[in-house]
Amino acid sequence: MARLRVGVLISGRGSNLQALIDAAATPAYPAEIALVISNRLEAQGLQRAAQAGVPHEAIPARDRAAFAAAADAALRRHRIELIALAGFMRLLDTGFVEAWQDRMVNIHPSLLPAFPGLHPQRQALLAGARFSGCTVHFVRPEMDTGPIIAQAVVPVRDDDDEERLAARILAAEHQLYPLAVRLYAEGRLRIGGNRVTVAGGMTADIAALNPAA
Repeated sequence: MARLRVGVLISGRGSNLQALIDAAATPAYPAEIALVISNRLEAQGLQRAAQAGVPHEAIPARDRAAFAAAADAALRRHRIELIALAGFMRLLDTGFVEAWQDRMVNIHPSLLPAFPGLHPQRQALLAGARFSGCTVHFVRPEMDTGPIIAQAVVPVRDDDDEERLAARILAAEHQLYPLAVRLYAEGRLRIGGNRVTVAGGMTADIAALNPAA
């Protein structure tokens, strides 16, 4: 059975990209990383893609529409079926988001809808939150919105600072993102309005990260 072809958009070091590459290295995993695109020429994630033998390219266009056009052409040229945003620090053109609706996902280091936007770990600490975590969701034109696929919960400790909390959330991201992409690739996600349900019941790996599934 053919594996789902995933294109990953990055801006920086690509640690979530690496988690997806590592997951896809297992033959039983139902998706492959078929293309990596960065909006920054110096992004470390491009080196990760090269080391893994994954096609990759930089599109440093500053104009949002120009980037969207070039990225869309590359994604279609590589027959991409799902886009995964992994540390992609740029707002996307609305037309691009709408063209890929329900075929583009993002990971954000908070329990959305709480703490969207920049510095969510700092936001959680300033708010006195007892729990934070990360969220994988389908992308919509508004930043950090869209139907939620899965979430992982991370406790906020009394001695946490932004760096320590971010590191623990990132470790959870590296588990959650491959899980969410796998669920998509297996055809188990159903979108109803702004809610996603997982077909086939709650397995142990989903329950461990996403207790409300």
